[in-house]
Amino acid sequence: MNANFFDIHAAADFMGPGAVEVPFYQSEITDIVRRRGMFGQRVKQVPATGHPSRFFEETAIPAPTAVGGFVDPRNIVAPVVTPTRVERSVPLKAIVAQLNYNLFDIELGSQQKQFAYLQAKDLVDTVEGVMRTHDVALWNGTDTSLSAPTTTQYYGAAAQIAAGGNTTTIGTSQSIVDGLKSAVAQMVASSGYAVRPTAIYANPVLLDLIDREMKTEFNVVLNSTEITAGFSVKMLSTQAGDLPLIPEWALSYTGTPGSGSAVLPAYIVSEDMIEYHWLSDPAPRVFQLGVPGSLASQYVAVKFGGLVVKGASYAHTQVLVDR
Repeated sequence: MNANFFDIHAAADFMGPGAVEVPFYQSEITDIVRRRGMFGQRVKQVPATGHPSRFFEETAIPAPTAVGGFVDPRNIVAPVVTPTRVERSVPLKAIVAQLNYNLFDIELGSQQKQFAYLQAKDLVDTVEGVMRTHDVALWNGTDTSLSAPTTTQYYGAAAQIAAGGNTTTIGTSQSIVDGLKSAVAQMVASSGYAVRPTAIYANPVLLDLIDREMKTEFNVVLNSTEITAGFSVKMLSTQAGDLPLIPEWALSYTGTPGSGSAVLPAYIVSEDMIEYHWLSDPAPRVFQLGVPGSLASQYVAVKFGGLVVKGASYAHTQVLVDR
């Protein structure tokens, strides 16, 4: 009996004449945990054609060569031309999360009436957790091939762009701004493809270095633009126009900036050439399972799809900044 009385007394904040203070909490839970990334909200969403989802890519127009296309106008012999098309595919992947509600805990919480919204919040957070995993894997998925998958994750955009071979490095003594502008100019100058980059993604730390460089070296403050409701970013003037510098927390870097051994990646991308192929629905779907013998309510959130970076070798560029 004494032990039980001691436990009850320990749950009170204060006990005294005319006063028994028990713990009470605010009805709202403090919550600013990281959820969605910007990249996943901007890439093109298209329905998958199957598993894998297939498409064709034209790599060259059927044009005669610079020499063979010209002939004697009185002796016309037309050269034969053939369009160059390549079959591509992207495998679909699955992200799943399950949430169990214990009947006793649900009814106890309902009777206490302190966190009335908690069941709905936890279900929403489970869906958000699926989307957070999705957004991180859009950049950093561990698969290494679209044609022969090696893992259950996406083939991340960072790896697809790097595998395309369009990579440039900005040394520790070189201007980050000049390096990025030069990389964009080289993309736009392509004679084989009409490349028009639309954005530059990088970790906020690298974008801060760019902003500081513009102020220090050029005495220029970058203009801003709103890319989604209530979210504005800086812009960099390039040969492809003013490109938004979009902070992406999922893009990590190595080393300590300023030490000379840090490597901070940035990705110059043509967003209309990056597609997420979804199955059934672009958003996660939630299924309620049958109630088992434990009387727990079970919900499963599932999302099917796959990411493909079209034109990885010419429409996008990886820039590695050494600092």
